[in-house]
Amino acid sequence: MKLTIERAALLKALGHVQSAVERRNTIPILSNVLLSAEGERLSFSATDLDLEITDEALAQVDQPGQITAPAHTLYEIVRKLPEGADVSLSFTGEDPRLTVQAGRSRFNLPVLPAGDFPVMSAEGLSGRIGVDVNELIRLIDKTRFAISTEETRYYLNGLYLHVVNDGGVQKLRAVATDGHRLALAEMPAPEGSVGAPGVIVPRKTIGEARRLLDDAGEQIDLQLSPQKVRFELGGAALTSKVIDGSFPDYGRVIPKDNDRILRVDNKLFAKAVDRVATISAEKSRSVRMAIEPGRIILTVRNMEAGQAVEEIEADYSGEAFELSFNARYILDVTDQITAPEAEFRFGGPNDPALVLDPADSDVQYVLMPLRV
Repeated sequence: MKLTIERAALLKALGHVQSAVERRNTIPILSNVLLSAEGERLSFSATDLDLEITDEALAQVDQPGQITAPAHTLYEIVRKLPEGADVSLSFTGEDPRLTVQAGRSRFNLPVLPAGDFPVMSAEGLSGRIGVDVNELIRLIDKTRFAISTEETRYYLNGLYLHVVNDGGVQKLRAVATDGHRLALAEMPAPEGSVGAPGVIVPRKTIGEARRLLDDAGEQIDLQLSPQKVRFELGGAALTSKVIDGSFPDYGRVIPKDNDRILRVDNKLFAKAVDRVATISAEKSRSVRMAIEPGRIILTVRNMEAGQAVEEIEADYSGEAFELSFNARYILDVTDQITAPEAEFRFGGPNDPALVLDPADSDVQYVLMPLRV
């Protein structure tokens, strides 16, 4: 294999694929990236056996071939090369190493046979569903903070993507929950998505897909099956296993009859919560909210660090009540509100609160109160 490629094109493609590679691997070849040179292109592939990222870049291929090389090392080398450099990659049977050369810099990297590199099958995937990139970014950004990190309930360790019929309108919906809060966002169902299986996309896959979307055009192709999901973004593609499990019936925890409605300046509220939470106990980060006509009184008591109280104005005219929330969970939700005001809908002191964004009717958040 022998080729020459622009540093910028090589760096971009390697940047896309190398993050799929785990830093610590018990299987040596999983630390490598598969390089395939043919025609006028150099293709890249990296995997952790659960997800695979591929990409390609234009190159001047003098001799086609395939080989695998250490992904992170190769990426760091290319990242530190001068901008605008032409990079030469060559591998011959005479030297069992990959030679990377640019200007006066020369590196020799260990390799492993391309034939040993695992390739993820794309069998069983649905037809391509064209999805607007900005809408998909919105779905992910509005919900992924609520994905659970608790490994015991593995079926919550991902984003549930599925199509629903909402009052006769088909919508593509993303839902995430960790049992303490829930985030839901939806968009009009893209053409061809009705009838596609609902899938729980793993947290790592969502993170990698979101990163790739920053470099995507206006639309990507999405393919689904009960076992896999695939995102195609121009020359790059991400194929991943989905979580084998049933997502809980989240509709049961979304409040329908919360009639105590409070509206508050979102930024002022978030800053006030952040201030009083400074002295909260790290484990619970509990903030007590006393809600009265025209105001909210935020209180945090910590036996060691003292007490914090702050009062802010709010649009509320119902009867007074109190309840407590985890400050971090409140701030995660307020970070997603795009309107100047956040709308909270409460039931009783022990009932989940519904948080809405007046500027985006297609998102909903649910916060479970702390029992203090």
